[in-house]
Amino acid sequence: MAYPDSRPRRLRTTNAMRRLVAQTTLEPRHLVLPMFVREGAEEPRPVPSMPGVVQHTMESLRKAVVEAVEAGVGGLMLFAIPEHKDAIGSRGTDADGPLNAAIREVVAEVGDATVVMADLCLDEFTDHGHCGVLAADGTVDNDATLDRYAQMALAQAEAGVHVVGPSGMMDGQVRAVRRALDGAGHTDVAILAYATKYASAFYGPFRDAVESSLSGDRLTYQQDPANALEALRETALDVDEGADMVMVKPAMSYLDVVARVRDLVDVPVAAYQVSGEYSMIEAAAAQGWIDRDRAVIEALTSIRRAGADIVLTYWAVDAAHQLRRR
Repeated sequence: MAYPDSRPRRLRTTNAMRRLVAQTTLEPRHLVLPMFVREGAEEPRPVPSMPGVVQHTMESLRKAVVEAVEAGVGGLMLFAIPEHKDAIGSRGTDADGPLNAAIREVVAEVGDATVVMADLCLDEFTDHGHCGVLAADGTVDNDATLDRYAQMALAQAEAGVHVVGPSGMMDGQVRAVRRALDGAGHTDVAILAYATKYASAFYGPFRDAVESSLSGDRLTYQQDPANALEALRETALDVDEGADMVMVKPAMSYLDVVARVRDLVDVPVAAYQVSGEYSMIEAAAAQGWIDRDRAVIEALTSIRRAGADIVLTYWAVDAAHQLRRR
């Protein structure tokens, strides 16, 4: 019998050996937890299409952020659902609106023990559900929207946010936000740019979570899933405009893009494991078709392996507890 000259299995013999030679690490600090708060809610409301995820009250939000900090997650990304919407998303820039109120509550509760981030987009706040202001012909007016983003950035900064996340995919959004923040003296507020955000089918459950009013699609501003080079151009523009970090969204169907973006830039790269990715695994696990806990860690590790420094995931706390038990 001819025996093999090379035996790679020697490095897989025990858990200790596998841990010693692991090439990709996944730690709680790499994870950011997206959270939803609903204006006027008297108790947390489960999101039916996202098992385990809720629209928080202010009280339950405060408790949940403490749990997340104690689990060691790296950050929190806040979203809000207003009681009333209008054409320009007024509640998104209102100092007393639900998102800005949530920022203040979270910062007061956990301070600098974690990184408090907030979504900077109008879609949750507009009655038409688009990410910006509409022109007379019904299209999204890019430049008018930039003015609203600048106002929203200032409102969030004044509420105490550490990081703003412009996610609307408007041309020039990072420059507009950076100039507004710097001009008002908020030079320490960082920008996590949704630099590469695809028009994806995997956002469906998220739109349930934020009670989206969207009719139609966002194909004229979010990216075509067929395009990768365009993602690199968008990312380079955002870095040139002042982004401190960049994001690829979604994550799992775009790991090739994550890898290419990581090679392109010298700022931290985030990837968002979106609602559809989360719900698919939860649904399969509920049927007994897969091992949920293993699938969660495997999926998150794959995003890290592709090159993401930061992973936004609804499993952030759950995964952090799993990782600490290992």
